[in-house]
Amino acid sequence: MADLTLIKRLRETTGCGIADCNKALSENDGSFEQSVDWLRKKGLSAAVKKGGRITSEGIVAVQIRGSEAVILEVNSETDFVARNQKFQDFVKAVASSSFGAGSDVEKVKAQKYSNSTISIDEELKNQIGIIGENINIRRVDNVSAKNGLVISYVHNSVAPNLGKIAVLVAIESIGDRAKLEELGHQIAMHIAAAKPDALAIEAVDPNKLNREIDILKDQARSSGKPENIVEKMMEGRVRKYYEEVVLLEQNFVMDDKVKIKDMLKNFSKATGSETTISGFKLFILGDGIEKKETDFAAEVALMAK
Repeated sequence: MADLTLIKRLRETTGCGIADCNKALSENDGSFEQSVDWLRKKGLSAAVKKGGRITSEGIVAVQIRGSEAVILEVNSETDFVARNQKFQDFVKAVASSSFGAGSDVEKVKAQKYSNSTISIDEELKNQIGIIGENINIRRVDNVSAKNGLVISYVHNSVAPNLGKIAVLVAIESIGDRAKLEELGHQIAMHIAAAKPDALAIEAVDPNKLNREIDILKDQARSSGKPENIVEKMMEGRVRKYYEEVVLLEQNFVMDDKVKIKDMLKNFSKATGSETTISGFKLFILGDGIEKKETDFAAEVALMAK
């Protein structure tokens, strides 16, 4: 049998059974990525562009100051701690010190904590001792708008600007601020629901695209299609892939007849001011973090019998 940790990870990512995951790893010399592709090519995997999302506890936070904003994830061991006021106050204080840090967590940890003389890293250790659980400042990022607004949206909120899913979107426009905020809020909610990978087609990771094309081609060939037909099919399938992962190419979740790029064009025309999205960030609590499962070992033992 293949490594149990890899089997478990592959199972959570693809939704396949243990036996199929074990076979995939065996067929691909234990390579996780190749095993995911192998399962998809065989039509066994339920995996989508994002893979499995393993839930962990903690909070995702956002803070906005003028045209600049911060998005932050801090993890705890239990949801009980995430709802603790002291933990929430700590997260808010860390977010306040994260402006200008980009995506550098270590830079955030080196900042002074609130109005004290100690660093955030030192206060983190204090919080671990006080709360009695391991706490981790996992990731951070910054978003800004040069000539517009940054709008936030928090889903499954536990307190103002704190929740399980958080979005920041930078809208560039000199148009009416109230209307711009309304548009930005709609797009931020869309991002939380549709979970795009990239803002525009040119921003799509070429490695991800090439991997997807390879999988799509293998799937088409396995159905008996000749090579010239396979190549023609790729045009439509790649276009569909863009519609799945690119924000501007996605259909708006509240009106699937309108793409996000068309919403921006329509808004620009209606307000007389060119309106664009210069960037966005989406943090989903626990995205990619493995959480302990109590029944996995029993399930493997049952399969072995």
